[in-house]
Amino acid sequence: MEHNDSIISQFSLQAVPFAELPGHSQSLDMLVQFSGVCAGDTVLDVACGPGIVTCEFAKHAAHVTGLDLTPTMIEEAVKRQQEQNLTNMSWHIGDVLPLPFPNAHFSCVVTRYSFHHFLDPMAVLLEMVRVCKPDGRVMVVDAVLPSEKIHAYNRMELLRDPSHTKALSFEEMAVVFGTSGLTDIRTGRYKVEMELEQQLAASFPLSGDKDKLRQMFQSDIGKDAMGVGVHRMGNEIRFAYPILVTVGRKVG
Repeated sequence: MEHNDSIISQFSLQAVPFAELPGHSQSLDMLVQFSGVCAGDTVLDVACGPGIVTCEFAKHAAHVTGLDLTPTMIEEAVKRQQEQNLTNMSWHIGDVLPLPFPNAHFSCVVTRYSFHHFLDPMAVLLEMVRVCKPDGRVMVVDAVLPSEKIHAYNRMELLRDPSHTKALSFEEMAVVFGTSGLTDIRTGRYKVEMELEQQLAASFPLSGDKDKLRQMFQSDIGKDAMGVGVHRMGNEIRFAYPILVTVGRKVG
């Protein structure tokens, strides 16, 4: 409950600026393609946030359900739905453990940028598999890094967002999916480009921690200990979140 309270506190503040950051609307076409979503699919978007992925998938599926713990995020998602005149959607406020849906209820279950907030990502993935129909697809999209860069990256992200728990390494994500029972596992990668001050303006760290983050990024230029490729472009400090897309099929 304490961790959930931290998530709700952070993302009640982040709801609007999160949705407005340009990097969060990138690569949607790739996610649609990777998931294989089509006109007959019923989709669940776990930890849907402001509904960016949910609304995009609704343009391709029969029906899409968005679930999020933070009421303010669902409010933003409903606004996005209305702006895009989408009617094949429904929203739920709730937790991921357990997911509040019956077994084998959806043909496609996705989550984006959420795994690093879960205390037990393996348990969440198994819940996603549970509510997925046989022969359906389960897709996880999140920042994943080489094991030697995980510690520095997690230290930075926890400072930026106190509701962060732990990003997984490539090896850890492979183990999670490899023991989930899913088959035909495929992966893809992309990067979300960010400008540091723009990202900090959309973040709500503890008092004084923004200056610590600026120093952290400054000192990582040319080193890349955090795995985000920090570099200068004119007067800006820029970096990129390394995103891994992992999708598997539930055995029929």
